[in-house]
Amino acid sequence: MISVSHVSKTVSDASGPLSILRDIDFSVGAGETVAILGASGSGKSTLLSIMAGLDTPSLGHVSLAGQDIFAMTEDQRAAWRGQHLGFVFQNFQLMGHLTALENVMLPLELAGTQNAGTLAKSILTQVGLSERLRHFPKVLSGGEQQRVALARAFVVEPQLLLADEPTGSLDAQTGESIMDLMLSMNKARGTTLILVTHDQKLAQRCDRTLTLEAGRLISQG
Repeated sequence: MISVSHVSKTVSDASGPLSILRDIDFSVGAGETVAILGASGSGKSTLLSIMAGLDTPSLGHVSLAGQDIFAMTEDQRAAWRGQHLGFVFQNFQLMGHLTALENVMLPLELAGTQNAGTLAKSILTQVGLSERLRHFPKVLSGGEQQRVALARAFVVEPQLLLADEPTGSLDAQTGESIMDLMLSMNKARGTTLILVTHDQKLAQRCDRTLTLEAGRLISQG
């Protein structure tokens, strides 16, 4: 499904070059759930951004279903993300001026889907928010906002779901329920899931774990 081939990322600041990622090399199969585990500053989020084509590597390649995403233009990558990727973030990234329903409809409308409202209502019902369709993010709890974010991610039926610390801003009980929901939705749809986390317990719920330390991939288990 997705292949990360010898990816390195180096940036420069006043003190000189700084290596954020160093020769990262791994593949993830279709339908697999993989956790990328590491402490803060290990390069996890940078790696996720590169896999999404939001950031570019200094060296190396990323391919999805055999297609090198960095052989595309920025506009082509944006269109590719809309067709193939779903995202879930720690801070939800909902549009504050849109209702829960409108937030979930947005990626469908951008893709030109005709029955966006019907599809959005259906998936919000699946995540337990049928009574909150017209509510704005500011009046939803953290757990409810993340449920909206999950619905928005899955409604486009992505091949690949990327999740960056999806339970990081939630209490333990709410976080566990969100993880249960994300994994069950992922399994039902056969989506490939790559999850970035610093939580060992969360990582153990995935099929396997990749561990980053100081920008290097130190284990694949």
